Amino acid sequence: MAIALFCGIVFLTLIITYYAAKKTTNTSDFYTAGGGLKGWQNGTAIAGDYMSAASFLGIAGSIALVGFDGFFYSIGFLVAYLVVLYLVAEPLRNLGKYTVADMIAARFSDKKVRGVAALNTISISIFYMIAQLVGAGALIKLLLGLDYVTSVLIVGVLMTIYVVFGGMHATSWVQISKAILLMAGTFIISLIVFAKFDFSLTQMFHHMKSATPLQEAFLNPGNKYKIPLETLSLNLALVLGTAGLPHILTRFFTVKDAKTARSSVVYATWIIGIFYVMTIFLGFGAAAFVGAADITAVDKAGNMAAPLLAKAIGGDFLFALISAVAFATILAVVTGLVLSAASAFAHDFYGQIVRRGESSEKEQLKMARYASIGVSIVSILLALFAQKMNVAFLVSLAFAVAASANLPVILFTVFWKRFNTTGAVTGMLTGLISTVILVALSPNIWDPAGKAILIGDPIFPMSNPGIISIPLGFVAAYIGTLLSSSKDEAKYAEVLVKANTGA
Repeated sequence: MAIALFCGIVFLTLIITYYAAKKTTNTSDFYTAGGGLKGWQNGTAIAGDYMSAASFLGIAGSIALVGFDGFFYSIGFLVAYLVVLYLVAEPLRNLGKYTVADMIAARFSDKKVRGVAALNTISISIFYMIAQLVGAGALIKLLLGLDYVTSVLIVGVLMTIYVVFGGMHATSWVQISKAILLMAGTFIISLIVFAKFDFSLTQMFHHMKSATPLQEAFLNPGNKYKIPLETLSLNLALVLGTAGLPHILTRFFTVKDAKTARSSVVYATWIIGIFYVMTIFLGFGAAAFVGAADITAVDKAGNMAAPLLAKAIGGDFLFALISAVAFATILAVVTGLVLSAASAFAHDFYGQIVRRGESSEKEQLKMARYASIGVSIVSILLALFAQKMNVAFLVSLAFAVAASANLPVILFTVFWKRFNTTGAVTGMLTGLISTVILVALSPNIWDPAGKAILIGDPIFPMSNPGIISIPLGFVAAYIGTLLSSSKDEAKYAEVLVKANTGA
């Protein structure tokens, strides 16, 4: 049954890719589906792109194992869309064409700015993709009994096929299909869990006070993030990071105008909001009906809590169904990530820097497909070393880079007249480098008991570097601008009008 549903998901997505490939004839089709998606289609695709393995597998496991602290991810991921809606969606759609670098280049034509912006996009995409591939490896191992390496390779090959042949058309419809499947599967589990508590929230919360080894502490913060600054750091990254995630931002180029981009965000927010409310039932259900010991016996990071809950309350059929849906979730997200990174390399590095905007449509399309293969290979190799990590945490790292390196420059580009090329470059590089260094020195990499990648004491005490790296990104962009004698104010009036009106 599990194999049949697994193959059914693969078959459905390959059919979508086959038909999408016929529509992908030029770079506009490949990067942005020709800008022809409607608001509800793009909103559903954004939700499909955003409700990743971290959301479905990682958050359910985090809530089940550490209680309230795991729910921080749900809160942060949802609130983040207010920042996207009010500050980023409209200017980005009005100023950009294919990538985030296009938006910044609308004001700063310097190649260094475009190159660093593309580097950030590729780095964030690979961080995020590692999380999806780790989740895929654990899932297929549980579902089909295959080893972790084989599982990661299967997903890696499939995601490459979708992007190389179908581009944004295939990616969008795979994400829409996945969003529908995920919402349906999560709703079924939530309904069954709620029914076991006689449809009473009071009874459910009362039961959770004694259902886990944490007892009453399960419902209180502080089980995982014992340092208040750690909690603040995580939430800063989650709330601000979405507005800098390239694979989400490029979705605003798939619609015809800013008005449709805004409606996309509204549709996405409703879908995502309903989903994250249901993560409470997933986490509570896993803690109550599976148990922390059984969850960690299968996967130490807790990533398999949702499929195990499905098996406990619905038997083999529901287990197979939810595992197949989780697999579709991973496929949909990784295709968006590969496409985002490949677009940055092919369009920004190759098309605009190496070829100086003189490459042909055919040449750009070929390079985008080669870049998709290269990004996939790098991500697969890195994922093989990250097996022990919780996927929700891995995604929060991508959010920290996005909030530290991309968001300051996006906001200053639109809202600060004095901002210049030097400020843009220093802000992006400082945000990226500081985040990576702090993560490399953190408990995520170093642990005396060997629970992380390397054995030893961490130099930086916090798991999430956002509280340090995000202000650093803003300050570096500000200081870099003040210390530079170059002025790019002449372009500001044009950018301001275009960002707010589209004219």
